[in-house]
Amino acid sequence: MNKRLIMLVACAALAVAGSAFAQGDVNAGKQKAAVCAACHGPDGNSINPIWPSLAGLGERYIVRQLQLFKNGDRQDPLMSPQAQALSEQDMLDLAAYFAGLSMRPSGADPELVELGERIWRGGIPERQVPACAACHGPAGEGNPAAAYPRLGGQQAVYLANSLTAYKTGQRISGEQTGIMNDIARQLTEDEIRAVSSFASGLYHP
Repeated sequence: MNKRLIMLVACAALAVAGSAFAQGDVNAGKQKAAVCAACHGPDGNSINPIWPSLAGLGERYIVRQLQLFKNGDRQDPLMSPQAQALSEQDMLDLAAYFAGLSMRPSGADPELVELGERIWRGGIPERQVPACAACHGPAGEGNPAAAYPRLGGQQAVYLANSLTAYKTGQRISGEQTGIMNDIARQLTEDEIRAVSSFASGLYHP
């Protein structure tokens, strides 16, 4: 079984792995999210391209990323200290709140659409890179049950920075299989820019 097929099988397996997940309190999350607004926007939509929008991201994904920041597996000079102060319930509450918000549509660079769409929908078979849509959905809607985030409408600069961090090993995917690290290592800088821009232009209401 080649690497590409393994990655696709992993996507499918996690997609149906809907194990029990504790629910957060949306109202409590709204109160706790006040401190998040400076970077991620008052409605979960960031106006700074280097910081991600959190609106509409799946609860499991948000909680997992906060856990990674808290335990040190994911490093950021701003987020790491913030996560240290969060309890598991805080994470659940924040995730419930942000997951219920709507991500605003963004836009793609027309010059990058052709290459970006090719990678998003078809991958790069000769390098065993699977289609992004296999895990993140045709419209970038993500897979909340599998903790695969929504990418449609996300900040293109943030997405490109994230893929570069996966490529260099500065960021881990949070999975034992290291899916995103393996994929990113096969992408050139131009391909990263293109697929990030294309994802940013996708919209799933």
